[in-house]
Amino acid sequence: MTFFPSPGAGPGQFVLPSPRQASESFRPLLLDPALPDHAGALAAVRDSALVREVHDRIQEQVEELVRCLAPGEYRTAAALARAVADTTGGRPEAYGTWVWYPWSGRLVHVLPEADFRLVRSDRNRDKITRAQQQSLFGRRIGVVGLSVGSSAALTCAMEGVGGSFRLADFDRLSLSNLNRLRAGVHELGLEKTVLCARRMYELDPYLDIELHRGGLTEESIGDFFAVEHGGLDILIEECDTPWVKVAAREHARRLGVPVLMDTNDRGLLDVERFDTEPGRPLFHGLIGDTTSDELRGLDRAGTIRLLLRMVDERRLSPAMTDALPRIGRTLSSWPQLASGVMLGAALATDTARRILLDEPVPSGRYSVDLDVLVPAGSGAGAASVGRAAHPVGARPGAAP
Repeated sequence: MTFFPSPGAGPGQFVLPSPRQASESFRPLLLDPALPDHAGALAAVRDSALVREVHDRIQEQVEELVRCLAPGEYRTAAALARAVADTTGGRPEAYGTWVWYPWSGRLVHVLPEADFRLVRSDRNRDKITRAQQQSLFGRRIGVVGLSVGSSAALTCAMEGVGGSFRLADFDRLSLSNLNRLRAGVHELGLEKTVLCARRMYELDPYLDIELHRGGLTEESIGDFFAVEHGGLDILIEECDTPWVKVAAREHARRLGVPVLMDTNDRGLLDVERFDTEPGRPLFHGLIGDTTSDELRGLDRAGTIRLLLRMVDERRLSPAMTDALPRIGRTLSSWPQLASGVMLGAALATDTARRILLDEPVPSGRYSVDLDVLVPAGSGAGAASVGRAAHPVGARPGAAP
């Protein structure tokens, strides 16, 4: 249970947050009305001016629960009503968890954690079995860079790939980010880590999310990977700072953490299995023996040159190739589209799930190029399927 701190408050004592604390928060307050101290905190929240909306659909959630547990068994309304009453003990208001989202003022009634996750992930079956789903909920995923990475984090949370997350970014939401980030104009200026965590908690209030609000630096990167705090099971790296990209992989390789990166151009996904290939070269060998120590103070021109080596500029789309020399002149930054970001999130989530479930996913560089899969032109006959996936350096231990 999360309590807001207050000077003089005793251990476990609930104190209402100030409006500013509530507006800046990113973690919901979970209250079990069956526990006396939680019931008191719930009453305090309900009676305050901080609750703007109460959303209680617990009856429908319990109905879904009993149907998920015994599909086809409850064929009459009376039988379903009896099962619901048995589940809630006849006191639905005291059953489950009340979740208060301070930033929106919503108070929401949901199922207990295990039942909530069973129902929320039920439509995943049996593409993901219940046993696999339980395993996935026990894994921790790190995401660095929350412009492109926020979509991957949200898709992982939606699919139930990971129950704990570490999110790192130093940036705040700007208007130009809204071409690819799921956010509203009322959230301009909000930290991207906070924005992403809020969206994820609104999907699943039982997640465990840790924020690194200053991004990854020499001082903070150790904490991000900290084994003593549980470590990471997989890293999704989506930032555009060369030092961070290389340093994160150095840590991941040392600790045996697999790394995924969506390049957001031509559906390009990198898979680096440092968990099974501890000696694998970073970026499939594309940057040679370059270390993070060598990248301190890299200027803009050097940054672009290194990023081009990382992504292999020969594989870029014509539009991206044309854009590169104009960045900083006639273009303000890298061109990115929402469709490409969403495709990348799907690729990263699907691949992360299979790696975490110990399915055979080799290292390599893979392309799901929609310009090839859905080609232009008006030719008759069946559409060409093109090149759905093209591995580079996919052989374990091999550089491209």
